[in-house]
Amino acid sequence: MGKKSLISITDFTKDEILRIMEIAAEFERDLAGGGVASRGLLQGRVISTLFFEPSTRTRLSFESAINRLGARVIGFSDVANTSVSKGETLHDTISVISNYCDMIVMRHTLEGAARYASEVARVPVVNAGDGANQHPSQTLLDLYSIKKTQGRLDGLKVMMVGDLKYGRTVHSLLEALSHFDTEFVFVSPSELRMPVEYRTLLDKKGLKYSELTELDGHLDDIDILYMTRIQKERFNDPMEYERVKNTYVLHAAMLSGSRETMKILHPLPRVGEIAADVDDSPHAYYFSQVENGVYARMAIICYLLDVKK
Repeated sequence: MGKKSLISITDFTKDEILRIMEIAAEFERDLAGGGVASRGLLQGRVISTLFFEPSTRTRLSFESAINRLGARVIGFSDVANTSVSKGETLHDTISVISNYCDMIVMRHTLEGAARYASEVARVPVVNAGDGANQHPSQTLLDLYSIKKTQGRLDGLKVMMVGDLKYGRTVHSLLEALSHFDTEFVFVSPSELRMPVEYRTLLDKKGLKYSELTELDGHLDDIDILYMTRIQKERFNDPMEYERVKNTYVLHAAMLSGSRETMKILHPLPRVGEIAADVDDSPHAYYFSQVENGVYARMAIICYLLDVKK
């Protein structure tokens, strides 16, 4: 396989997505048994993590995956300590760093920055989030979490709640789930509804979706509840953010009629949209979802580097 990057979830076919699920499951089984088969797979490789935007889970999840595979990590999590602060262009930064490593994992504030980096770099690039655009590695760990908890990816009803306009996680997840027989329910303030291009995609594929502005009273027949925070950093107008920031708060009492197998996912961090009393609910899965990120990202890295167990 030649140089292949993961910038959008659309860079992977349905078959490739399913292959990532299989590889992630292999890594999970291996790590549960002590990780013997995984250790050293990427011995001698160097992977660069370039985070132009703050991150906790994504960066540490990738670095955990890299370390478990035996590779070395270089990079930065604060552009203030790099030549970017001196005015170096993204082109030059990527051109230089791709000489030092076998893969680049990059998060950037600007939509399209990761795609541009993949065109400049000599090595594969993984988009770890570009503005409000895409977050494909999060999508693959979400799909892995859904498949683990539901036993399938077809025939599910998925509710997405919160910031559907700027939320890159819901955009990527919708595109991935559109490969399967999925029914969607979108819950958001009118100002933050799912953008028209994603609704058009579902129309073209003949997939059902509905749009609501209320959360409570609509949780009884869904399989996956995907909560997201209202992202303050995506708003140009602070007053617009203040109007919508506390629109949805999920409490344990709201789950009383839910299906036994229903699971709650969240890309995290949460800032109040899931109350603490939900954490003890059997429906809560967001902390296990984080663990799944390591297996999924190990799978992504090995797949793009064409390294097999």
